[in-house]
Amino acid sequence: MDKFSYINIREYLVQDNPEEIGEADLQAAISDFSCPRNLDVENFLKDNAIEFTKKNQSVTYLVFSNEDGEVVGYFTIALKPITVNARIMSNTVKRKLQRISKLDEATGTYTAAAFLIAQLGKNFTNQMNERISGEELLDMAWTVVKELQYAAGGMVSFLEADRNEKLLEFYNKNGFREFDVKMAKDSEGKLHELVQLLRLM
Repeated sequence: MDKFSYINIREYLVQDNPEEIGEADLQAAISDFSCPRNLDVENFLKDNAIEFTKKNQSVTYLVFSNEDGEVVGYFTIALKPITVNARIMSNTVKRKLQRISKLDEATGTYTAAAFLIAQLGKNFTNQMNERISGEELLDMAWTVVKELQYAAGGMVSFLEADRNEKLLEFYNKNGFREFDVKMAKDSEGKLHELVQLLRLM
C-alpha cells in the first residue's frame, strides 16, 4: 500500500476555493485514462463517474502512484440490493445471509443490501497498467468496503464480471464465488452475459 494512494473523487467535487483542487483538476486527471481491454471501464470513468458520484449512485476512487502521482487505476463502490438463490448456497452462507435478510419461501431467494464493487480498472496509458497488479487494486477496493462495513454494518459484497476463465479464476482466488448470471448492455448497447460473484465479510 505504500506504493499507492487512493482518493475519493468527492475530494475534488467539494472544493469551492479556486486555489484548491476541483472538478477541472479531476477531469484533467482522468482525461488520459485508457483501458483498451474493456472500453466500458474507460467510458464509465470518463463519462459517468463524476455524475454518478454527484447523484450518490456510486463513488469512484482514483488510485495514484506515490512515486510520481500518476493515475494507475480506479475502482467504484456502490450500495445495491442483491438476490441470492438459497438452494445453491452452503449452510454457512445461508446462516450468515439470514442475519441481514429474509428468505422468500416462494422464490427460494434471499434479498439484502450489499456493497457492489462496480468498476475495477487499470490505466494502460504509457504501460502504467504494469505498475500495479490486479490483486493490489482489488485489495484497495476491499479495504474501502471493509471501512464501510465497519461504519454502517452489512455482510455481503459482490461484483460482476465477463465470463472469462482467467478473470473468474482471479476473483475466485480472491475469495469471490459465483452465485448467478445476468444479461447487461455494454457501451454500444449490445447484450452480453455477466457472472455475478459474492464474498461475505
